This record gives sequence, C-alpha cells and structure tokens, in this order.
Amino acid sequence: MGTLGSEAERADIADIRVLVENGEYWLRNRGDIAMMAVTVERLRARWPRARIGVLTHQPGILRALLPEAEPLCGPDWSWGRDGWSGRLSRTAGTRLVGPAALRWRAVTDGPKDRLRALRSAARRRAAGPGGTEHVATPAETEFPVEIPAAVEQASLVLALGGGYMTDVDRYQAHRTLNLLEHARSRGIPTALVGQGLGPLRDPSLVRRAAEVLPDVDFLALREGRRGPELLSRFGVAPERVLVTGDDAVEFGYRLRQAKIGADIGLCLRVADYSRVSASAQATLGRVVRACAGQVGAGVVPLIISEYASEDRLSTLPLLAGAADARPAVGRGGTPHDVARQVAGCRVLVTSAYHLAVFALSQGIPAVGITASEYYDDKFHGLSQMFGTGMRIVHLNDPALDETLTAAVRASWAEAPQVRDVLQQKAVEQIEASRAGLERVFRLVESGPVRPGHQLGG
Repeated sequence: MGTLGSEAERADIADIRVLVENGEYWLRNRGDIAMMAVTVERLRARWPRARIGVLTHQPGILRALLPEAEPLCGPDWSWGRDGWSGRLSRTAGTRLVGPAALRWRAVTDGPKDRLRALRSAARRRAAGPGGTEHVATPAETEFPVEIPAAVEQASLVLALGGGYMTDVDRYQAHRTLNLLEHARSRGIPTALVGQGLGPLRDPSLVRRAAEVLPDVDFLALREGRRGPELLSRFGVAPERVLVTGDDAVEFGYRLRQAKIGADIGLCLRVADYSRVSASAQATLGRVVRACAGQVGAGVVPLIISEYASEDRLSTLPLLAGAADARPAVGRGGTPHDVARQVAGCRVLVTSAYHLAVFALSQGIPAVGITASEYYDDKFHGLSQMFGTGMRIVHLNDPALDETLTAAVRASWAEAPQVRDVLQQKAVEQIEASRAGLERVFRLVESGPVRPGHQLGG
C-alpha cells in the first residue's frame, strides 16, 4: 500500500465514479446482495469520496440495504445530481425512502409472488413432463444493446460476481458483455470479480464472450474448476485472470460464532433452472426431519432468494412434521439475518449456492443438493475451493434416501473436526479476493485521470 501512496493521493483528488453491474437488478437474492455489500465496502474504504453507482430496478431497496452506494435507474440509467443538492437528496433517500421501501416490499411481495408461482406452475404443466415452457425463435435470441448513460462518466466499470455468465441467464450475460465492450471502446477500465462461469455452450453467447472478454482488464473467478479453462478457450490472457473465491466468503466469515451450532439448516429451490421432482422433494424433507429428530436438532428454513418466493415456497413445506421447526426470516430480512441463522447450524442442507458459501466460510459443513449441471458446477467448484466439508448429492439418485441420510449424518459427525480447516480456507480466499480488488484499484490509480472527472469540473 505504501508504494501506491502518491497514486492513491492523486485518485483521492479525482471525482472517481464506479459503475457497478451487479447482475440482479431486483435485489431479491441475499447472496448477491452480500457480495455487493462486501465489494462496495472495500471500494468505499479505498476511495472515501468516490461515487459508487449500482444499476438497479429498485432504488429504494438499494438505499436501505447499501447506503454507501447510489442507485442508477431507468429510463436512461444516469448519475444523479452533483454538488451539495445531490448529496442532500441521496442522504434523504437513504434515511427515509430506503427503510420505507423495504417495509413496503415485506408487506406486498407475498401476494404478488404467490401469483407468479401459480402462473409459472401453469406454464410448466402446459409444457408437459420433461418439456420446456417456450422454445426461443432465432429472432428472440438476439438481445438489444442497452448501454446505461452513466457509463460515459465512469472511471471504472465493475461487474460483480454471480451465476449470470451462463446459458441459464443469456439475457443478463449479453447485457453485461455489451456494457463491458462499450466501456472498453471509451477507454474506461473494466473488471469482473467473484465470477462463476458456465455452463456456457450457446453459440451466440460463446461468440460474444470470445469477442469481449479478452479485452477486459482483469477477471477474478470464484472457482478454479471450470472458469480458467473457459477463459482460455475464449482467448483471455492468463495474466489477466485470478482465482479468488466468492466475495461473499468474507461476509459469512465475519458472522461466525465461537460455539458450534446445534441446528440443521435447510433450503430447497425449485425454479425453471433447477427442476426438482415431487418425490425428491418429499424424500428431502423426510430425511432432514428424521436426521434432526435422531440428534435432537432444530430444523432452520433458510431463505436466500425471495424472487417469486422460490426458496420460501419450496422450503417451508418440508418442515411440516418436524419436532422442532425454527421460524424463517421475514420477507424484509437482510443477508445478515440469514447468515446469522446459518451460524447457529451444525450442518447445512441446501440447493442454494450462497447458503453453502455462508456455511463453509463459518466452518460449517454443507450438503449441496443438485438437480442440474448448473448447480453441479457451482457446488463442485465451491468444494474445490474449500477442500473439505462439502458433500454433493444428486436429487435424481435412485438411492436418494440412503445417500442423503449418509451425507447428513457424516457431516454432523465431522463438524467439530472440519471447523478450523474451513475457516482457514475462508481466510485464504478473503486474502485472495482482496488481492484481486487491489489489481482493480490500480487500473484506476495508475492510469490517466479521465477528462471532466476533477472535482468542480
């Protein structure tokens, strides 16, 4: 840090503007919000006077959850006002609008999400067994280029981690690639951090990734199992790539408890990209309830995503009949609320990736349950990063009852032994993640200050 003193001083006198692409504009996934919170905190610590703008459809929710950032919203996605009037407006928004927006969402999301779930179920029934809801025509695979106006004044365009650079989320992948390409054409530094890549086979998406990613200044990956090989195929120079782990590792690690937990955490997600049969759902609930009863543990429903209530609607019914069922967080709950619930667990059973990140980072073993290649890659990549404490069970296993029971029991038994090892692995990933962001800082601090970004300019 000492060697960068003069550069940091120069950066501090510039009106740095960081445009953050977070991949989840509705702010309904607490794992994505945790990643964003850690990164925004690190940016603010380095550049106290910077403007950190986050692309979002939910400006009030962003102000409530991340008061250090400012929302960049439609229709043109531009920066708000400069000067004292702009600062006053942002302060008022954080103190008044944000909390009110979070309360309103907590009250109104339930009925809306139940309606979405009913519509989604109807579409799946119409598709038939093993069918898909809709097959895109060639014309529908072309995505519009939506470039936020805010990019023109950005000092840095930073794409935060997520699972969107994949065939499962082609729209967001194309949107991010278009943004990065546009920024580079303007000479603006670009970086991706905490990224999970793949599965990625769609021809148009593969072509765009190969066109754009080699010109990105720096890419930090959350796993080393798939990402590096994919980037190599796209022509990305290896010196621009670093495997750091997930940025939410630090978020979870901070909330670890000294005393080992006594509950079993449970989350099941049923979504279009994570299909789960009714029989597998029934088996999952039965096994977890039985294992909890045998060791006298409570069962904690863990809700990481509120999008269409996908975690809530799938998880809560599995607790029916449990001897000791804990309450779930409310719809207005924060990532901190869920991570603290995880801290009280001795074992976690989850089909949601970021809950496993929270658990392993706190020294808690996890059983990852998967029904898709998408989640296979997520959990196997996470397992490789921590080295132990992660068991992966496929919900299409013909011996699911026995396999899952054995995994939960083994994880419960080994919890005291793996605790310190997992927490040390978390520390190593935190250090790597911070080192990766240091490279991002240098992209701005070592380059020319962009015209028009001086204070008062």
